Amino acid sequence: MDCFSVIGNLLDEAVRKRDEILREETSALRLVDGAGDGVLGFALEEFAGKWLAMTPGGEIQTEIKDWLKASGRSVYWKRLDQHQKDSPMHLYGPAVNGAFPVLENGLRYEVSFESGYSQGIFLDQRLNRAEVGERAEKGKKVLNLFSYTGGFSVAAALGGAETTTLDLSAVYLEWAKRNFELNGLDPSEHHFCKGDAFHWLKRFARQGRRFDGIVIDPPTFSRDEKGKVFRVERDFGELATLAAKVLNRDGWMLCCTNYRKISLPDFMRMVSQPRMECSGRDMPMDFPEEDYLKSVWVE
Repeated sequence: MDCFSVIGNLLDEAVRKRDEILREETSALRLVDGAGDGVLGFALEEFAGKWLAMTPGGEIQTEIKDWLKASGRSVYWKRLDQHQKDSPMHLYGPAVNGAFPVLENGLRYEVSFESGYSQGIFLDQRLNRAEVGERAEKGKKVLNLFSYTGGFSVAAALGGAETTTLDLSAVYLEWAKRNFELNGLDPSEHHFCKGDAFHWLKRFARQGRRFDGIVIDPPTFSRDEKGKVFRVERDFGELATLAAKVLNRDGWMLCCTNYRKISLPDFMRMVSQPRMECSGRDMPMDFPEEDYLKSVWVE
């Protein structure tokens, strides 16, 4: 059996294992997850029939390139490099021009292969978005910090909650509003705040604003408009404490980080609050390589 057959069979099997997820209500997920699927250093995601291949750097193996080309799909390639900010490169199939919608558990999100390093949705948060939607209901208020394109906000709003979506980027807040509209939601019935999470949490506390649910999913490292640096390992604990001060008595917080140098038990200790319990969640089954995403519900 030649090398192409071996790698091709591994890739085919990885895709087959995702059949139970890739269905009418979900069109975006991880198809191949590196060593977790026996293909070290290679990941592949599907976005409504279009494929995004990812490698830590360098080139894609010839055998994998042949397999990708033979799929007949639109295939793009992204180098997983923290210093790389370019949009993915077009490799095979028809070019994808402009943004397009994908489905996740029946919810619609706008995705773009022309938006730089990130395409508009983090697929490893699929289960958490679903749980937020289940917990949200009419009359509840949900705050989404570091919201990016508002995925958690959309899930909460469709569940019936009044949402507050906060991010440093006006571009991403506008993207979040489009995601609301894609799902038949009126953005004007919700709140969108631009700025630093620490600043807004202190402001909400002064104003007496309270929330029934708060999502905290910051980048590992970020810098605000004034140059202030946020680091998960140093600052997440303070952030969780500030958030708890604007949380209703029976409320919950979802705290997440993909910082690999902290363990789940240590992260739980970091975000724990007096008289509240912490519970962790597993990653989706299409991410078998490494449990890098720590998701902790504090309630």
